[in-house]
Amino acid sequence: MTEPALSPPAAELPPSLDLLVVGDCNPDVLVVGGDVTPAFGQQEKLVDSISLVVGASAAITAVAAARLGLRVGLAAAIGDDPAGEFMLAQLAAAGVDCSAVAMRRGVATGMTVALSRGSDRAILTALGAMPTLTAADIPDALLSRTRHVHVSSYFLLQRTLGPGLAGLLAAARRAGAGTSLDTNWDPAERWTDDQLRGVLAHVDLLLPNEAEAMLLSGQPDLPHAAAALTATGLRLAVKRGADGALCADGAAQPVPVAAPALPAGEVVDTTGAGDCFNAGLIAGLLRGLDLPAAARLGCAVATLSTRAAGGTAAAPELAEALSVAGRLGAAGPL
Repeated sequence: MTEPALSPPAAELPPSLDLLVVGDCNPDVLVVGGDVTPAFGQQEKLVDSISLVVGASAAITAVAAARLGLRVGLAAAIGDDPAGEFMLAQLAAAGVDCSAVAMRRGVATGMTVALSRGSDRAILTALGAMPTLTAADIPDALLSRTRHVHVSSYFLLQRTLGPGLAGLLAAARRAGAGTSLDTNWDPAERWTDDQLRGVLAHVDLLLPNEAEAMLLSGQPDLPHAAAALTATGLRLAVKRGADGALCADGAAQPVPVAAPALPAGEVVDTTGAGDCFNAGLIAGLLRGLDLPAAARLGCAVATLSTRAAGGTAAAPELAEALSVAGRLGAAGPL
């Protein structure tokens, strides 16, 4: 079977980007080991490794999508400091267009310390320039030349990007782009308000994890959460870690999608796996796959990304991800 092309037919004028990712851009200081819990009282503890890597949900999604062969741009805010320069260099090396990354003079780049023990992690973040991003930082001309707009880390940006985000997504949809949102965790644990409801009205696809889906919907379990969220017209792909994903669009019964299993000992670090899932799913949709088949590709990308420390070091190329996704069952042609 001939695979759908990544790009529109040659007779059409192609957009500048397949995917524009909007959100956060900061490095992770990644601490990996079996016991990474700090011991206060001036005690020193040895860990397996500490490294500076590409972090932030939006940046990880952008890099993972570029590795899958998409033409990707990132819109975010960084500071004029070594951490910001590090991120620009890493993104450029990955093939991500950084022309919409705003550099704020005299402001520090956001930074995250991620303490990872393989299957779980704790996260400490200093926002820095991150929440200075506004809708005005994203050129209208860029929105009109992209096939899909994905927004990450809404709750970290809700005071600055949030007020203009509904209008930005509406403009993208008018130009023919698909839209998706991964709110990520709400540090304030408020979860919903009129502003977010206004944003969701212009979102085609919501990409929470299982806990976030329940908190966003106010429902006690995933089936009720999926029903409540899709009742508003949203399509939904809920990330469930090693249990795969659940796809729902309100028109039929939710469809569970399995995740591939890696051999024992190959899972090194789950940092960024959900962001890599987003990249794989969006790549699948842009290839013409239906939602469950696209989610299979997302699960494959997410699982393969856990083979190395950090969110992007093991993010796969398209051929490997398609091969793994193709072994997950017949949820639609790949």
